[in-house]
Amino acid sequence: MNWLWLVTILLLACGCCTERRSGTEQTTQLTESLGRIAVASDGRSFVDAESGRPFHPWGMNYGNAGQLMEDFWDKDWEPIEKDFHDLKAMGANVVRVHLQFGKFMRAPDEPNKEEFKQLVRMLQLAEQTGLYLDITGLACYRPADVPAWYDALDESARWTAQARFWEAVAEVCASHRAVFCYDLINEPFSPGARREPGKWYPGILLGGYDFLQFIALDPAGRKREEIPVEWIRRMTTAIRKHDQSALITVGLLPWSREWHHLSGFVPEKVAPELDFVSVHLYPDSKKSGEALESLRLFAVGKPVVIEETFPLSCGAEELKTFLRASKVFACGWMGHYDGKTLEELNASERAGRITPTQTIYRQWLELFISLKPEFVPMRDNSGK
Repeated sequence: MNWLWLVTILLLACGCCTERRSGTEQTTQLTESLGRIAVASDGRSFVDAESGRPFHPWGMNYGNAGQLMEDFWDKDWEPIEKDFHDLKAMGANVVRVHLQFGKFMRAPDEPNKEEFKQLVRMLQLAEQTGLYLDITGLACYRPADVPAWYDALDESARWTAQARFWEAVAEVCASHRAVFCYDLINEPFSPGARREPGKWYPGILLGGYDFLQFIALDPAGRKREEIPVEWIRRMTTAIRKHDQSALITVGLLPWSREWHHLSGFVPEKVAPELDFVSVHLYPDSKKSGEALESLRLFAVGKPVVIEETFPLSCGAEELKTFLRASKVFACGWMGHYDGKTLEELNASERAGRITPTQTIYRQWLELFISLKPEFVPMRDNSGK
């Protein structure tokens, strides 16, 4: 499950500082150093396609005080600029951003030019700060923001609108070196049985957000695990019209002992259609070893990235142990960020204003910063 917004909702009391930071000489140098990222010859890791240096994604899912970035990025850009500089200073080399379909598409075949201008601005900021972007699309996180016309579409028309979205994104992004990958959709489901018309979402809200969605409503005689293959091919074709090199993935729900591959997206089936496999894993203290067991099942011959993790259901030390053990299978890791740095949290602690939830978040940032040398060696393209 995508816990970014659950975490940020719990952390709303954190607030954020919005002073601007500059550093033209430094960012110019970083811009020149960004190269296209590709899958290495071993098929299990990443490299800078130009220099051949290894690349290990080490980053964060982006948020700011629990908001969707489209809520404020056209009116107040400074927090985003500050956050990107702060993330770079913490050691991040990649930031996962979530594009809301309803903001980027005015109609099934009409992209919203104003939102795409802001996406270009974010790409430029990423290049200036030396950060790559994991661009996750088709998000429908806030039900009130999802256009009625979109949910009224049948499967064929919905897939066409989704493909048009990805074609527009790829057209804008293709010339930017900051693109690490396109994540086609966050935590999708393939239907095991027929669903009612318009029921594209499970309706499981976390703080008013719904992070899951179905890619179809009716198997219509198809095997459940075959529908994702068909859908991924459709989206990939749309992207490749404009961008032939950026990597493509899907942010998958984990396997569990109780439910196995509940989503219907089976790694062995979808991996051949993707450049790498992404999985969201939150170790649970009450389910010893399950997260690592799950991760192993996603290692099916492609690079594996843990695209979401956080000490939400375990302690920081347990998460550290899991992350270290995960290096056997994974070559990239992303946690969560919500606009407050370790220094700001430390200041809150000294002032006696830090909450228990903020303490957990602070422990995560300490872990993220301290583990970088182990996970992103200095010889790495991203370990400068």
